[in-house]
Amino acid sequence: MVVWNKLKITVHTAETENYLYKNSFDVEGGNFNNAGAVSTQVKSILKNIGLPNNVIRKAAIACYESEINIVSYARQGVINLIVTPKTVEFDIADEGPGIPDIELAMEQGYSTADRQIREMGFGAGMGLYNIKCSSDIFNLTSEVDKGTFLKIIINIP
Repeated sequence: MVVWNKLKITVHTAETENYLYKNSFDVEGGNFNNAGAVSTQVKSILKNIGLPNNVIRKAAIACYESEINIVSYARQGVINLIVTPKTVEFDIADEGPGIPDIELAMEQGYSTADRQIREMGFGAGMGLYNIKCSSDIFNLTSEVDKGTFLKIIINIP
């Protein structure tokens, strides 16, 4: 069951009840000075847990791209991390403009980034594509003028 309301996300599955690590990270929209701080923290956490390098790499990519999307487009967001014996899971929600055409947004190179974001080196249109490629399970829902929700699961071999 997922409850998505004002960035309060509650996810319950049989697997997430038996977790090794669980934490929530707030992300401030527009704050490019801290962009990447959450994904750096998550990478360190996963290393300390002792996960395989390929899992850490995929999780770091998915988290970083999600974080940059929040910073670039939303007012605020939250990244929830749950590590179980079998998975690394992210539940990510933002309060932003939403994505009017998810299929188009999933295309490599498609971006709605403005000039300022592109000048900072972001907005190449690879974020959602990279997240999906790094995920074993990828679920994206969005509502225009409300925000976007991502469920990302990476299996641990």
